[in-house]
Amino acid sequence: HPLMTIIDTKRTNDYVNTFLSHYKYGGLLPVWELNANETFCMIGYHSVPVIVDAWVKGIKGFDGKYAFEAMKHSSNLNHLGLEAYRKYGHIPGDKEPESISKTLEYAYDDYCINQMALKLDKPDITQEYKTRSEAYKLIFDKSTGFMRAKKSDGSFVIPFDPLSTEKQGFIEGNAWNYSLYVPHNPAHMIELMGGKKPFIQHLDS
Repeated sequence: HPLMTIIDTKRTNDYVNTFLSHYKYGGLLPVWELNANETFCMIGYHSVPVIVDAWVKGIKGFDGKYAFEAMKHSSNLNHLGLEAYRKYGHIPGDKEPESISKTLEYAYDDYCINQMALKLDKPDITQEYKTRSEAYKLIFDKSTGFMRAKKSDGSFVIPFDPLSTEKQGFIEGNAWNYSLYVPHNPAHMIELMGGKKPFIQHLDS
């Protein structure tokens, strides 16, 4: 999609308007559509970054206010761990088996909503989504250098195996893959890991 914003702006507008059509007739932005049906077989609400990327690059062949409404609505539904995400600031591992993957991906999508709110001059909303975008801070374990699932009481889920994909809070990945997923604030990710030197060592590992 970032490539399409450069080489085919008309198609980008078509994509976004299709997303908004899904919202109009189906009640939410598409998560993982197949053959005109929502499958929910992936996580996050990643229509959001596609819409926001287009808008901030000046591709505006769609209703920005309506798109913002659709993004807010999709981010505030009570399914797929979102209710727990809003309540705790992250998704506890005893609430959702894919708690870390969902928390990190929702956080990035919420960062994008925050950026759209800034562009539309909605200061009353920007702080809410800025806070939500920082959910990664709550699940980072400095003692191990990895993102880890937490229980509702705030304690980390144990045992912990950063190589395992089983019962660790991840989907299609593990702590090595997902612990670096803070694309909206890599500088702070480096800081959390102790600075450039340990961060480089982690990347090399």
